[in-house]
This record gives sequence, structure tokens and C-alpha cells, in this order.
Amino acid sequence: MIKELKIPAIGIAALLASMPAHAQVGGQVNVEGFVTNLCFAGTLQGGNDVFDLGILSETSSGRLRSDLAAPPKTLVGAFCGGASTLSITATPLVSQNFTSNAPNGFSRTIHYTAQASGWTQTPATFVTGSSTNPDASQDQPVAFAGDIVVAISEFNTDGGQSLRLVSDPSYQGQIVVTLAAAN
Repeated sequence: MIKELKIPAIGIAALLASMPAHAQVGGQVNVEGFVTNLCFAGTLQGGNDVFDLGILSETSSGRLRSDLAAPPKTLVGAFCGGASTLSITATPLVSQNFTSNAPNGFSRTIHYTAQASGWTQTPATFVTGSSTNPDASQDQPVAFAGDIVVAISEFNTDGGQSLRLVSDPSYQGQIVVTLAAAN
């Protein structure tokens, strides 16, 4: 006598699904990359890179003008992709043609304060007549983009305000602002 085995169709599907597929091969491929901490100090707005103070001395006394001022300069479009340090350095205004020691009662050097603000809560500040400048570098702990405003102020004659300035058609100083990725 022949016995038949009847398996419902649903049972065959469950049986096949539980069997491993011999033709399938699995694996994983990771994708990775990196971004360097790139910094750009911006572009000087207006293109004029000179703080032109005009006549530095009072025409009646020969002493440093008390009303010296110049509009700030703005570096637009500055950015860093991570933590950064904003630093500023400056040199005093010094007579370029009168290079000898100034005679008694005169000076050939003007000190001032240079400041870079807008990047950190505390501006980076450099005083040309100071022996130390602990605030000249300021840290930004995260990625940031914005403008950096550079300003000068607080002018004073080297040797004291009672000294007159030597006559010279060119007094020059320099300010350097550096934006660097933090280590």
C-alpha cells in the first residue's frame, strides 16, 4: 500500500525560509574621510590697509595730538573649521627719516594700543609700549565664522606726553593679525 505524505504549501515556504541560502555572501564596507581645521583671516573691507592718522603733532606746541583717531578696519569673511587662536602684534609709530637718538625734550616714537575684536568674547589687545602683552592672543574653542575688527587707540609719546615729536614726513608702525587653527 502506498502512503502519501501531504504537506500544506505554507509548511513548505516555512521550511525553505529556515534553510540557509548557499549563494548569498555578506560583508560590510566602511566609508570615512576627514576635514582639516582650516582657518582664513578674511579679506580687508575696502582694500585700504593703512590707518592714516594725518598730522601727528599739535601745530602750536609740537606735542602729540590728543585727538588722534582712525576708523577701524574690518576683515570680513573670516572662519575656522574648529578651535582657533586670534593673535595681534604691533610696532610703535617711529620716525623713518630721523633715525638718530632724539634730542633732549623730543621723541621719535609714538606708542598705541592695537585691538582685534569680534572673534572672541575678549578682544586680542597689544600695547606697543608694554613689556608684556598677555591679552594679545585669545582662544575660540569651537568652529566660528565672522568679521574681525581691527582698531587703534590710546596714543602716547615714548618718554612722556611733555616731549615734542621730531619733525619727519613719515612715521610708520605695523599691526599683524593672525588667525590660526588651535593645536
